[in-house]
Amino acid sequence: MDVLVLIDKLDDLVHNAKPMPLTDQVRVDKEEIYDILDQMRATIPEEIKQARWIVKERQEMLAEAKREAERIMKEARDRQDRLVSEEEVTKQAERAAEDIIEDAHSREREIRLGAEDYADEILGTLEVNLSKFISAVQRGRDRLAGKDEQVEVG
Repeated sequence: MDVLVLIDKLDDLVHNAKPMPLTDQVRVDKEEIYDILDQMRATIPEEIKQARWIVKERQEMLAEAKREAERIMKEARDRQDRLVSEEEVTKQAERAAEDIIEDAHSREREIRLGAEDYADEILGTLEVNLSKFISAVQRGRDRLAGKDEQVEVG
C-alpha cells in the first residue's frame, strides 16, 4: 500500500474520531493507529527498493549511452579510415567523422541528462513521501505519548 494512502487513513482516523464532551479533544483507538503505523513500516522498505531500482536503471542507462557513443565514434573512425583515398575524400571524411562524433557526444549527453533528471524526479518524490511519513509518525507518537488505551488529540 502507498505511504500517502496510509497517511490519509491516519488523518481520517483522527479527523473522524469521536469528540470528548466540552473540549476540542477527540478519542482515537490506539490499536488502529498502531495498525496503520505497522502498515507504514512495511511499505517504506518497498519504496526504498524502488528508489534503488531507479538508481540502478539510471546507471545502466548511462552505461548503455556510453557504449552507444563509443560504438558510434568507432563507426565514425572506421568510416573515416575507409574514405581516406584522396585529398578531397579525406577532407569530406574528416568533416563527416567530426559531425558523427559531435552527434554522438550530444546524444550521450542528452541520454545521460535525461536519465539523471528521471532519477532525480523519482528520488525527489520518494523524499517528499518519506518526509510526510516521518511527520505523520511523529504526530502519531506525540499524540500517543503517555496515553493507554484511548488517545486524546487536541
